[in-house]
Amino acid sequence: MDYQANALDFAKSHGIKLTVLSYRFGYMDNWIDGVTRCIFTLCLSRGRKHYTFEFGQSIAAGSQEPTMYDVLACIQKYDVGDLANFCDEFGYEPTKHTRKVYKAVCREWAAVERLFGDIIEELQDIQ
Repeated sequence: MDYQANALDFAKSHGIKLTVLSYRFGYMDNWIDGVTRCIFTLCLSRGRKHYTFEFGQSIAAGSQEPTMYDVLACIQKYDVGDLANFCDEFGYEPTKHTRKVYKAVCREWAAVERLFGDIIEELQDIQ
């Protein structure tokens, strides 16, 4: 299966555009791995709606710009529920840091749902 081609076909059929706005090298907010990496500021747009966010590139990919597949496969495509559900699902303990991560995931889910709500099931197939 050609994951990149599938993501590009999905994007084309739904008018989705990915724009790299900037990048930097450093630590991602809310990540606890303590590893520096290339962090891209990206914008996903569809029609008149858009979502701007930071994307931490994998260490293996280095400074290579994220692909449509990279982004669509990684964005939050499901409602994580309340904090207790989030902790249970992802194996976290309810700490101050976990609450910060949880809130960031909820913000991302809200943006993704706003942008892709009518095609969310198709988006969920991109893994």
